[in-house]
Amino acid sequence: MTTEADGRTMRERMLAGDLYIADDPELAEQSLRALDLTDAYNATSARDPERRRALLVELLGAVGEGTEIRPPLRVDYGSHLRVGARTFANFGLVALDVAPITIGDDVQIGTNVQLLTPTHPIDPQPRRDKWEAAEPITIGDNVWLGSGAIVLPGVTIGENTVVGAGSVVTRDLPANVVAVGNPARVIRTIGNS
Repeated sequence: MTTEADGRTMRERMLAGDLYIADDPELAEQSLRALDLTDAYNATSARDPERRRALLVELLGAVGEGTEIRPPLRVDYGSHLRVGARTFANFGLVALDVAPITIGDDVQIGTNVQLLTPTHPIDPQPRRDKWEAAEPITIGDNVWLGSGAIVLPGVTIGENTVVGAGSVVTRDLPANVVAVGNPARVIRTIGNS
């Protein structure tokens, strides 16, 4: 892991998955934009779905038709979060999209789910110097993430998989399974229905 300057901007380093410094002015401005938009989104009335949709379209990298995300929503940038069609996220989704987060179609997300892409160096000095990185998260079609589930950096969850409430997903999960616990472990296979 090198932390020396290499001519790239901190944003370029971040998007490449390399170490970067988050308090870079360009990144700070993008984060403030996301905070402004999420504050506006979180303040909207449930009786104003058109305004909510417009704010999501402005905030997120993509949002599919028929998708509903109930406030409050928290993101780092928003622009690195892509959500498919007919997906439902209940109250309290935290999607720290330093690296891309891709959520498929027909996904069900329970309350207070956390999708966490940031990582920090194990060695103390780079961490003290405020270097960090991130790894993408991919959630397949028709996945159900139970309330309070936490998905860690670099994880891919296959289609139709169910993650039990309160589970911590530390590694990839295949399609068509039920996984529970901390760390989440596959407890059974499910059929395509």
